[in-house]
Amino acid sequence: MHEQSGTVKVIFEEQTFASGFNKREFVITDEADKYPQDIKFECVKDKVELVNKLSVGQKVKVTFDLRGNEYNGKYYVNLAAWKVESLAAGNSADSSEPPPFDPADEILDEEPPF
Repeated sequence: MHEQSGTVKVIFEEQTFASGFNKREFVITDEADKYPQDIKFECVKDKVELVNKLSVGQKVKVTFDLRGNEYNGKYYVNLAAWKVESLAAGNSADSSEPPPFDPADEILDEEPPF
């Protein structure tokens, strides 16, 4: 379990693949360092609802798990968000416990993970 705070910079449209797998990604900017970092997170399956509650410019704390996979000889790392809290209001956008790891979450159909 990892946590990262920042300001929501970008919210992407939901993606649904032929297998029925769906995800939605968003980016937060962490300005704690000398050089601000833009960090992309993804929410999959039922956690997509977390992104629907976000707005650009909102200050949030994201709780996430690191996920790694190999696709066609290349290796990828995803930051799988499972809790998003608004820092302004102190409200949580969802659950307080991590979901059980499901290897099926990593299956991306025929589409490469870019």
